[in-house]
Parts: sequence; C-alpha cells; structure tokens
Amino acid sequence: MPEVKVSGLHKKFGDVTVLNDINFTIREGEFFTLLGPSGCGKSTTLNCIAGLETPSSGAITVDGVPFVDTHKKLYVPTEERNLGMVFQSYALWPHMSVEANLVMPLAIRKASKEEKSVRIHEALETVGLSHLKDRYPHQLSGGQQQRVALARALVYSPSVLLLDEPLSNLDAKLREQSRAWLKRLQVELGITTVYVTHDQDEALSLSDRIAVMFDGQMAQIGTPAEIYEKPATAAVAAFVGSCNFFTGRLEGHHGGIALVRLDNSGILVKVASALTLDKGDAVTVAVRPERLSITSRTADVTGANVLETTVLTRSYVGSRYEYGLKLGTNVVQVISPSGDLDGAVRLVFEAEDALLYAGSSVPSAEAAELMTVAS
Repeated sequence: MPEVKVSGLHKKFGDVTVLNDINFTIREGEFFTLLGPSGCGKSTTLNCIAGLETPSSGAITVDGVPFVDTHKKLYVPTEERNLGMVFQSYALWPHMSVEANLVMPLAIRKASKEEKSVRIHEALETVGLSHLKDRYPHQLSGGQQQRVALARALVYSPSVLLLDEPLSNLDAKLREQSRAWLKRLQVELGITTVYVTHDQDEALSLSDRIAVMFDGQMAQIGTPAEIYEKPATAAVAAFVGSCNFFTGRLEGHHGGIALVRLDNSGILVKVASALTLDKGDAVTVAVRPERLSITSRTADVTGANVLETTVLTRSYVGSRYEYGLKLGTNVVQVISPSGDLDGAVRLVFEAEDALLYAGSSVPSAEAAELMTVAS
C-alpha cells in the first residue's frame, strides 16, 4: 500500500482561506486521522486528496505519483486516482440493490462480467454482507448501509481508502461496535487509510497517528498517546479529552520545575516544564481530570501539590465518579474511583501530572465546549 504526501496545500473559497500551508506524510498501510471541529478544513483536505476539490496551491503525491502540483499545473482527474471513498451520507443509490451499487464503480472501469462477479463477492464477504446482495438500501440498517458503502469503496482494490465521518450517522452503541470492526478490517487489509472525524474517541481508538486541525492549519501531528499525553497547545489539550485550565504567573523555575501563582485563588503550584520563561510571565496550567486525586482533609497525603478544596457536585457514571470541586472562585473536574467524599477535601497532583503553556489566554473557541476552565 502506498505512501501519501501532502505539501504546501492551500485552498481558498473566494477571499476565505480554508486551508493554510497543510503538510503531512501518511506512511504505507497507516491509519491516519484528520481530527478537528466543524469548519476546520479536515474534509476539504480529504476532498483535495480525492480530487473533489482543486487546491489553490500545493502538491499531492500517492506512492510517488503526483496527483496535484499547482506549480507544474498538474492535476489528475478524480476517476484516474484509484482512491476509494466513503461519504458521511454513504451516498448509496436507493433504486439499486446492494449488488448493483457495487457494480457501478466496476462498470465505470470497464471490468469484465466475470471480474465484476468475483470482486463483488469478495468485497461483500470482506464486510460480512454477501447474504444481503439482493436487498435495497432502505431494507438495511444504518450499520449495514455503512458496510455496503465501504464494500463499494473497496470493490475495485483502491490504493488508498478515504473515509469522511462514516460513523457519524450511527447511534452511540453501534458506533462503538463499528469502530472496533473497522479497525480490525483496516489491519487485516493493510490499506493506507485517511479518516476524517470530529469525534476524539474515534480518533484515539482507530488511529496510528492523528493530525489535529484548527482554522485550516495543523496544530499537532502525533500518535494518539502523544496527542493526549503531550498536547502541543492548550487548544489541543482542550479538544482531545477533558482538561482543567488554571491561569497564573510564573514565580520561578528551578531544576525543571516551574512555580506558578494561580490567578484568583493565589495558590502556588509546581509544574514540570522545560519552557524558557521569565518571572512574572503569564502562563496556563493544564491538568487532566484523571491526573488529579482527592482525599479527605484528615488523610495523611504527600505530593508536590496539595490544595484545600470543597466538593460541589458528585456524579456516578458507572465505572467511576465525577467530582466538581471549588478552588477559589472556580470549579475543577476530577475523576475518581471513590464515591464517598464530601465537604472539605484535598486536591492532590504531582508536578509531572500537569502541563504548562505560555500565555494566559484560554484555549481557542473551537475547544470551548469541551473544556473546563479554572483560572
């Protein structure tokens, strides 16, 4: 399976820039996800690879073969790219049977009758739907329709598979099941895959690597663990998973440990950081809820940061409890296995459990709905 390389990709719609200098390389056989909020440019990037959008500038190559090079005025038509694509709506022809839906891309490629029969059978066997070849889309469940769309994308043996939010129309339980099935299938086929989603759980569970996008630009590219554990910016930390944010001022930096005086509460906390900053600089401290622990005020605890707080809310969510704690004038989210804490408690975390970012501005508006801000 080939490598995909995108270089210096720009796209404008009139005076509006939707892609600004996009660069990435997808390794052979890799599951690569474009993750970001609505309107960030992820689908436009995918459509440029597919040939459904024409870049304003830049280059795209697949297995070393140039598909787009605006400098050389080169543009390979969509039908000549041998790429398989599954759309969010599935785009199945409602008046055609499952089998007839799969015939269409093969007919366009002028496959023989015998080849059509073999390829269709293999594609439907791959997605486990060969017994439904005579049904029509309206006779299928949402999950079955999604598999038919995937079979149609695979039937002509594409070099790269492009998936544009293919699970977004499924209910939560079926979406979870489909994630697991899709990952197993991709590993089995070994096909290079480009996946677009705004769902962080999908991105983390499916991907070999993730590219997080905001406002038509790449914010960070890395493995799921790198994106979650070491987000490059506060915006990435806020968008991928829940996070508490504390704004403050740097009071010192010794031996890789930053001392930060938090705004409003005035509490001094220690954060492990290699940032080069000056005393008095505005900073933002970020801590994942699961990195925080809470204990009673009477418990004997040690740690780099032990803060006096009060329980405001406690919710049971099955495998854990979610607490809302009052720290100064703000609420801090904490995940805990214990559900018997109330009233005055201590909030504990180590310096290595927190992240430090320069500047005191909260993460960008794209992440606002997914974050807990404590300043």
